[in-house]
Amino acid sequence: MKKILFVFGTITFFACGSTKNVTEDVNVDQSEKYAATITAKDLGAHLFTYASDEFEGRNTGEPGQKKAVEYLKNFYVNQEIVSPLGGDDYFQEVPAEWINKNTRRGTFKDSENVVAFIKGSEKPDEIVVISAHLDHEGVKKGKIYNGADDDGSGTVAMLEIAEAFQMATKAGMGPKRSILFLHVTGEEKGLLGSKYYADVDPLFPLANTVCDLNIDMIGRTDDRHKEDPNYVYLIGSDKLSTELHNLSEEINKKYTNINLDYKYNDENDPNRFYYRSDHYNFAKNNVPIIFYFNGTHVDYHKPTDTPDKINYELLENRTRLVFHTAWEVANKETRIIADKATPKK
Repeated sequence: MKKILFVFGTITFFACGSTKNVTEDVNVDQSEKYAATITAKDLGAHLFTYASDEFEGRNTGEPGQKKAVEYLKNFYVNQEIVSPLGGDDYFQEVPAEWINKNTRRGTFKDSENVVAFIKGSEKPDEIVVISAHLDHEGVKKGKIYNGADDDGSGTVAMLEIAEAFQMATKAGMGPKRSILFLHVTGEEKGLLGSKYYADVDPLFPLANTVCDLNIDMIGRTDDRHKEDPNYVYLIGSDKLSTELHNLSEEINKKYTNINLDYKYNDENDPNRFYYRSDHYNFAKNNVPIIFYFNGTHVDYHKPTDTPDKINYELLENRTRLVFHTAWEVANKETRIIADKATPKK
């Protein structure tokens, strides 16, 4: 199986810069037109590489994680999506010294967030962040923890969303607000990459950050939804911004018709997922967020979280929901307003 995955990965790597076809019918909803370029096939092509044994579980600072960030960088270069850091530098360095001061989960080497940027056509100083964590658990006792769902699914969703926005941009339909694609490291060690971005080195002022749409595990189903797999958990959409929550609901009804499950949005939920993924480092700074999540499953944080177990049709539709939401937030006339207090831990 390892050989098959490697061959697949090699083929899809060179396909990263391929051009997709979109309809030229001027009467077609532009958001729908570009969302249609996000496909199960392309998501799978990326994920069978990104969550293959070749990347060795993407443990923070380790060689497999370095291969993963190179894969992400090469994708953005091939798509001609620029870095906000300038030139060919897509890596926001997260020093080992800082990592090790901020985690109790081991000793780690230097790591990096991967950042890419599409400049807004009318409101370039207002930033919509789309985030997912690039790391996973690495190799334990000789077994590779591939992290296909956690968070390979969110990572490849971001790639397809970025490609769709770039296609729109090249056609003169780019977003009015800027979009930052933020792949963060060290999530498994304590949300470290997003903490570094928010607390130490925000590339854009958090005051100018409109929202963060964070994707962490959207490729599987949990036991609660075996009979109704067309769902996604939304966490945090209403905690800071009534407007963002209502917009999210409307966009879903218009385009994707997913069952939006708010079970884990309850402040009394013992899992406290609101505080356990990278969006929280934005939310604590009063930046409105939505966390997209499929819940845990039998392969969560196990070496059996492999790309062959992903439901790519579900991943496609959930990814399109994030894209449509980002499109609306980035293009609406007025900026999303945070009208509520930040929930505290």
